[in-house]
Amino acid sequence: MSKLKVNKKHKDKLFRKIFRKKKDLLALYNALNGTAYTNEEDLEITTLEDVVYMGMKNDTSFIIDHIMNLYEHQSSFSPNLPLRGLLYFADLYRAHIEPIKRRLYTETPLLIPTPQYFVFYNGTKDQPERQILHLSDLFIQKEKAPALECTAVMLNINLGCNRELMEKCSLLKQYAQFIACIRDFINKGCRREDAVIKAVDTCIKNGILSDLLRKNKAEVMNMILTEFDEEDYREFLREEARDSGLTEGRAQGIAEGVQAIISICQDFHLSYEDTLKKLTEKLSISSEKAASYLEQYWNHDESTV
Repeated sequence: MSKLKVNKKHKDKLFRKIFRKKKDLLALYNALNGTAYTNEEDLEITTLEDVVYMGMKNDTSFIIDHIMNLYEHQSSFSPNLPLRGLLYFADLYRAHIEPIKRRLYTETPLLIPTPQYFVFYNGTKDQPERQILHLSDLFIQKEKAPALECTAVMLNINLGCNRELMEKCSLLKQYAQFIACIRDFINKGCRREDAVIKAVDTCIKNGILSDLLRKNKAEVMNMILTEFDEEDYREFLREEARDSGLTEGRAQGIAEGVQAIISICQDFHLSYEDTLKKLTEKLSISSEKAASYLEQYWNHDESTV
């Protein structure tokens, strides 16, 4: 089993990099909304650069035609996306009205852009081509009429899904082709690093994201491998939560605590066996469970064994 890594540096996702230019983001907006805007200067980027999730900056937001758009790419499904969207929109609106916040207390309506939230999903679990997630589904008391709502439109962008959208936005289709190419090499038995290298070379040869891949080969490889690590880490936390009956947040806290203990033991040059003993003592867990943690987090590069 490969060792899971928690990424501590704030890294962009490839999806975000592909649609960083205004003209490409505008093309995606047009494809989603059936519009035909051509002036990229009509688009105002509002992305909050300091908002980080799992060590990665993964949101893109912008305003055009009085619509505040939030685009998020995800490789794993979460019913909590509307809640995350609500918190993100709150920060966006706070920044938007900052110059005129005193008008909140006047009798004149303070008109604000209409929110629109799209989530682009390309995980390996089966999901519908399109589904709408509601914040109200998370409310404990469902009999009461909620005072607010937030909806996330999640689109499956795996290759073969949402074909009409893909044909309207070439970059989105090429991104799906690139990810599918990586997974194809992995399914054929390639290690992840080798699969990414082969996929990059194959896509360059076939004109798929060729300019981006040719100019930023090393950076793209790092981004993709980081995303795979993130996906593995999330799955690990979900498994821990299922096994122990804990919530994902609680499981994450335990995982981070385990990592800290192992890291300290290695800093003091304790052996693998002594670290195993420390885990069983400190966490009151079986040696088998401790061994499974070590298999995940033991840094063999620093091992004294």
